[in-house]
Amino acid sequence: MRLTPEERDAIAAAARQTLLPGTRVSLFGSRVDDSARGGDIDLLLEPGEPMHAAEWVARRGAFIARLYALMGERRIDVVLAPQGSGEELPVVSSARRQAVPLVRT
Repeated sequence: MRLTPEERDAIAAAARQTLLPGTRVSLFGSRVDDSARGGDIDLLLEPGEPMHAAEWVARRGAFIARLYALMGERRIDVVLAPQGSGEELPVVSSARRQAVPLVRT
């Protein structure tokens, strides 16, 4: 996994400050591959319980804003995988297959 201890700490802090308890945050994408270089930080957010889409959008925005405040602006992609959303999108299925857990709030 290609995240520094400071980046992992910032992600954990931002998650605990902005996301609901029980939310799991995982890393996926190129940063999971130790042999790769560069790449954005791809994060998968999975809530512990269902919530309305508007609340998810607000919390996702707050999470990203807090990450920028802690880490500086950089390329960060955040995929939401809410419970009970029906059919799973291909990006969510792919992210779950390669996800490396970082924190549970």
